[in-house]
Amino acid sequence: MFTLIGMSLLFIAIGFIVNEHNAKYLLSGYNTMSEEERKKVNIKAYIQYFRRFHLFLGISFFPIGTLLTYFIDENATGVFIGIYPILAYTFFIATSFKYFNSQKNKIGVFILLGALILIIGFLGRDLQENKMFINSETIEFQGSYGEIVPLKTIKSIELVSDKPKITLRTNGFSLGSVKKGYFKTDKGEIVKLILNGDNKPYILLTKLDGKKIYYSAKEESNEKLFEEIKSTPAK
Repeated sequence: MFTLIGMSLLFIAIGFIVNEHNAKYLLSGYNTMSEEERKKVNIKAYIQYFRRFHLFLGISFFPIGTLLTYFIDENATGVFIGIYPILAYTFFIATSFKYFNSQKNKIGVFILLGALILIIGFLGRDLQENKMFINSETIEFQGSYGEIVPLKTIKSIELVSDKPKITLRTNGFSLGSVKKGYFKTDKGEIVKLILNGDNKPYILLTKLDGKKIYYSAKEESNEKLFEEIKSTPAK
């Protein structure tokens, strides 16, 4: 919620920070033009369009994000936060050519489209469920940040009602209730989270070397997976 409010206010503020007087210093593309080139630009009309765009972006950002949070989930809101501004700015730059046709603007469109494709690709990869597979020798966590854990290296496996309080993501992915990778707890411990959602209780796997993995399936019962682990005979 605070992220939505903060970004909404930021977009609105940007719309008022840039004006006709400081555009030659702050406005990308325009600030690298010569005085002769600037005379050909209707900067007054452009600034008005710039301001309207950022007001719309800021005002629309919060309610859309809030509706997604309450009617879908936090994961949908996270995707919205990552994609909506890029789509909006791509549209803005593409439609601002009528005010001034800067080479930087053209490059900016391609950069934003490239960034959008990368973000969608990464989100698609990391939001895909990490399945757990169990056999008589190993427990395998598939997907991003997954690993194969030999049963002989496991000290204990248990169900826990909650995960530790996380203070920092050291190397991983976090979007709403989906968390994958390495995270630092409030006690300074580094743990691996493979949480496909907020499905409780969590499965806690502790290795002989003290390293911990917290796992939660997306929809499948964690209790059922736990019983499957316990009932699988080890070689």
